[in-house]
Amino acid sequence: MPVLLAILAAVGGAIWWWIRSNPREALDTAQDLATTAINAPRRLAFRRQTNAHPVEGIDDERIAICAIAQAFIELDGLPTSEQRDKLHALMLTHSDCTDAEVGEMEVLGRWLLPQCNDASDAVRRLARRLKKIDKGASWDTLQDVLSGLVTADLSRGQQDAIEDLNSAFRR
Repeated sequence: MPVLLAILAAVGGAIWWWIRSNPREALDTAQDLATTAINAPRRLAFRRQTNAHPVEGIDDERIAICAIAQAFIELDGLPTSEQRDKLHALMLTHSDCTDAEVGEMEVLGRWLLPQCNDASDAVRRLARRLKKIDKGASWDTLQDVLSGLVTADLSRGQQDAIEDLNSAFRR
């Protein structure tokens, strides 16, 4: 414990010395950090609403597609790194976004799954939200991403998810 306190004191002292010697730079750095933290959800087209489920805060169909795809691969068990890499490549191919944006969408999608209790609930809820966002225009993109993730026979949960997606997008 004394070693930890000594380390924290040294780090605190270094920060204090830096702030005292460069006050303008320290203020600019703090302001940049605050602005970045405030604008991060806006950059992803995600807004948290009070008294509403987090899925209702999604305004970008690409985020919904990425989250649905993550839930889809989780329905077959824990996703492997190969499946995650494949999803990343598919999102880069089928969505108009950068590598960093896809990474942020994947993180947000992974966070949304437990908010929906489990992967099958997430597929249903996200499919309804996706249909509401773009009136079903992204159905083809979703199919392309999901078909690229399927390598063998579908599990029972994945078959149920396909049925849920079909019922959500039925016109």
